[in-house]
Amino acid sequence: MQTWTKLFIIAVAATVLIIAGSYAYFQSLIGTRLLVSTTTSLYETGLLNATKQAFEVKYPINMAFIAVGTGQAILQAQGGSVDTLLVHSPSQEAQFLAGGDGICRKIIAYNFFTIVGPPSDPAHINGSSVTTALQKIVDYGRNHTTGRIWVSRGDGSGTHTKEKSLWAKANFNYTQISAEPWYANAGQGMSQTLNMANEFEAYTLADTGTYWKLSKDGTVSLIDYITEAKDLLNVYSVMAVNQTKHPSVNFTNAITFIRYLISDEGQELIENYGKDTYGQSLFHSTVQLLKQNSTLQIVRWIKEYAFIKEDNESYECPPQYRDSRYPDLYA
Repeated sequence: MQTWTKLFIIAVAATVLIIAGSYAYFQSLIGTRLLVSTTTSLYETGLLNATKQAFEVKYPINMAFIAVGTGQAILQAQGGSVDTLLVHSPSQEAQFLAGGDGICRKIIAYNFFTIVGPPSDPAHINGSSVTTALQKIVDYGRNHTTGRIWVSRGDGSGTHTKEKSLWAKANFNYTQISAEPWYANAGQGMSQTLNMANEFEAYTLADTGTYWKLSKDGTVSLIDYITEAKDLLNVYSVMAVNQTKHPSVNFTNAITFIRYLISDEGQELIENYGKDTYGQSLFHSTVQLLKQNSTLQIVRWIKEYAFIKEDNESYECPPQYRDSRYPDLYA
């Protein structure tokens, strides 16, 4: 056999070994990866980084977060490009499950939205109900021809969805008011929206976790005027992306992550997060509250707002969207 032929065979063999090795390495990465599409409020507060650190100590899984608005997060999950969805918009979550893209929904935390604004409170909303506050903001905006009075996320996020529902409850046409000159669309995440409202000395709707963080950090000087009202409840849920519809997802790792979030350790982490730094929890755990079937007001609110209604019943996750292999998730 000629020398060049031997060299060619050796080169081909080496290439095959390299490709095989690379494939095996790539497969090992897939086996240990977990991609989570999530809302900006969980990420920007630092809760997800704390969760990642604790989770990866227990499991040989490399977790990565893609922090976007809930609407965009759901689109990523519908495309099968992530393994897990962690968001806060029950109406959109119900549609996601009904479309066959999600499975094994669990409610893992809650806090509240809040209406924040400048210390001068030019629309005089302090002490008002949510509906009255929005009416006052619209009246003030329409009677002042310059400047922005309200800043919206405007990005299809869970916060944006909540805002639109609040305008509807206050009997305003969202399409109409969002086109008026006093109304501004940030089209960005919660931190950027709060910074814009701070700059404009305007009002906005924010989740309390992100607001408290930026307020305590001195990033914004806005005041929270209305919070912990039923209409401002903010509930976070986790779901696995359905492997039946999206075979490439890492379903096993998604279930492992869900189990961690609803475990005593995961729930304690959520409940205590922020206490040392901010003097108060930025989020509250839900699993034990819902297991106990308590008659507490907050439990009633969570069930009314975040449970999914099916055939005159309401469920955290309707039976048809559960996986029979994991009955412990709903024990």
